[in-house]
Amino acid sequence: MPQPPAQVTAAEISRIAGVTRATVSNWRRRHDDFPAPSGGTDSSPLYDLVDVQEWLGARGHASTADPAEELRTTLRLHPGGGGMTGALLPLALATARRTPEERTALAGLSDAELVARADRAVADLAELVPGAEAVHFAAHDVDVLRALLRCVQDDTSGEAALAVLAERELEDSAASGTYRTPVQLADLVARLVPGPYAQVMDPACGSGSLLSAAARRGAKVLYGQDSVPVQAQRSAVSLLLAAPDTDITVRAGDSLRADAFGGVTVDAVLCNPPYGDRDWGHDELAYDARWAYGVPPRAESELAWVQHALAHLVPGGHAVLLLPPATASRASGRRVRMELIRSGALRAVVALPPGAAAPFHVGLQIWVLRRPEPTGPAHTSVLFVDTSEAAADAGTRTGGIASGTRTGRTPLNWTALTETALTQWSAFAKDPDAYADEPGTARAVPVVDLLDDVVDLSPARHVRASRTDVAPAELAREADEVRRRLVAVAKSLGRAAGYDDWSAAGPAPRVWRTATASDLSRGGALTLLRTAPDSKGAAGAAQVSAVLTGLDIARGTAPSGDPSGLRADGAPVIAAGDVLVRAVAGGSGAMARVADDADAGALLGHQVHLFRPDPARLDPWFLAGFLSAEENIASASTGSTVLHVSPGRLRVPLLPLEEQRRYGEAFRRVHTLRTEAARATELAEETARLLVGGLTGGGLVPSAPATAGSEASAESA
Repeated sequence: MPQPPAQVTAAEISRIAGVTRATVSNWRRRHDDFPAPSGGTDSSPLYDLVDVQEWLGARGHASTADPAEELRTTLRLHPGGGGMTGALLPLALATARRTPEERTALAGLSDAELVARADRAVADLAELVPGAEAVHFAAHDVDVLRALLRCVQDDTSGEAALAVLAERELEDSAASGTYRTPVQLADLVARLVPGPYAQVMDPACGSGSLLSAAARRGAKVLYGQDSVPVQAQRSAVSLLLAAPDTDITVRAGDSLRADAFGGVTVDAVLCNPPYGDRDWGHDELAYDARWAYGVPPRAESELAWVQHALAHLVPGGHAVLLLPPATASRASGRRVRMELIRSGALRAVVALPPGAAAPFHVGLQIWVLRRPEPTGPAHTSVLFVDTSEAAADAGTRTGGIASGTRTGRTPLNWTALTETALTQWSAFAKDPDAYADEPGTARAVPVVDLLDDVVDLSPARHVRASRTDVAPAELAREADEVRRRLVAVAKSLGRAAGYDDWSAAGPAPRVWRTATASDLSRGGALTLLRTAPDSKGAAGAAQVSAVLTGLDIARGTAPSGDPSGLRADGAPVIAAGDVLVRAVAGGSGAMARVADDADAGALLGHQVHLFRPDPARLDPWFLAGFLSAEENIASASTGSTVLHVSPGRLRVPLLPLEEQRRYGEAFRRVHTLRTEAARATELAEETARLLVGGLTGGGLVPSAPATAGSEASAESA
């Protein structure tokens, strides 16, 4: 059956050609031979991709396409479509392992030679990548093979190619369950295992985020398994590229029903298992030897994963699992939870705020477990930590606001969240008997207090401090201080909102000539910098206080990243006047800002592009304003769920320096308005939280009504 022709939108055409969407609109109006729509609607037409490519090629535009976008569209044209992912993943690994000279030689091969070479390269990986032994290419695969080769040549790390290959079959979705664990959360999970560890397993490894985090922590032997074959392939490829000196074994299959590593024990198990799975094998595994703490009920697949992880640990080894909050309190799992506590296997439960990981509307929990040692000490308490307060502390650059609430669109403060979880767990693990509770954040609860009728392990139940625990005078002082700061910020916001130095451009919008950032860089007007992909995990950044991240730009905070993950010679040092643009589009908050003295000296994070303008030719704020324009970002971004900004494709108007400065001043004032509005919003939320908590908790009382005499005196005053 013939495949329907691939169709593209105007926005996709702009990405293929490396131009703005406005340019595509101009082409449609000005060129009679521009392809006619082949589908869609009048407001959102679709165009035949082959016709578009031919039209662009005839005018020399096709060569400007981003290699990742070219791979994406070539896959759309291929009869196999997304089904090519499993075949191309091992080939991406094989290609990335080649030297630049070898990749250049591959590009010069004939079609038949390229297909044969690709077959041999994948066959050589049969022991390393699950399913690679079944991969075979044919003549009709040549276009995809060449597109993949060009993509890896453009990004030698192979990450761009992996991201494109993952989009069709590996998108985050509730239907497939293929959620990626965020890097910050994966690093936290890996750091919750005390001390150094050599061997690590993830029985539901997905794309390999947790095993990658373990490798960054020094693990030398990694075991992974996943029930989705293409996920196991992606995990193996990603790990082999990121940690080539590590012993990596990844298998495809259901870990609960068909454990690929039966009898293998490791120092640590890290896992983000599937949630709410009722078809996990309850009936066929009813007498499994792994259920040392009780047979998991049919509705408690998470407790099956917990015991599976414990069964793969050496005595004294640790397991850290990311679980839904219902696992801590569902009645059906009470008996298993009780045995985990009685045996001393459960050591800590850390509550995360919503937004830490998918599903983002749920506040997930981290369970820290330890396989009991026959002669080990008896554990008499379990640690509970609630990180929601720390995660909501936005810590703005200009005021260090501590917000007690967090909307769904406010970025998490991962630095504060991680520090809170690690500090409390480290102190507890070192000496549980000497551990001092932190009211409202962490508490060590005696085992005897947990073994009641419900065995509820929800951290909020055990650590939340009531406002009745705070002295009324202290509460009143705190509320008054936050209120005074709110008043001051509100006045500052009013001044920022008073800016009205603009006017209509005329009967029609201005039209100007533009140049790409790549063009400006070649002309010496600016320098494009980014942290090297291989700069992780080495020493050399100890003298640098922090790293500027994409989240810092979005929420307007000072550099907050961890410098230990960067090497000084691989990460540019930020200077005042640099323009910083987030490398991943989407979400709330600013896309760009101009570095000031507070940013100067910090290292550039992995998810940030740095534009260093020549001040004699480009105004920094003018550059930041136009680079971060919504349409500019959209035209220069690739991807579907995650939009990666291609910095060289961003466009800037060509204006005289004096006119640039006028625009730059306007953009600077708009940036101030956004910053002050965010500060006012957070302080208003904090003020309301303190007042409501104080009034309902009895620490604050409303003032008595003013008498008539006092009202008259106040009016006369």
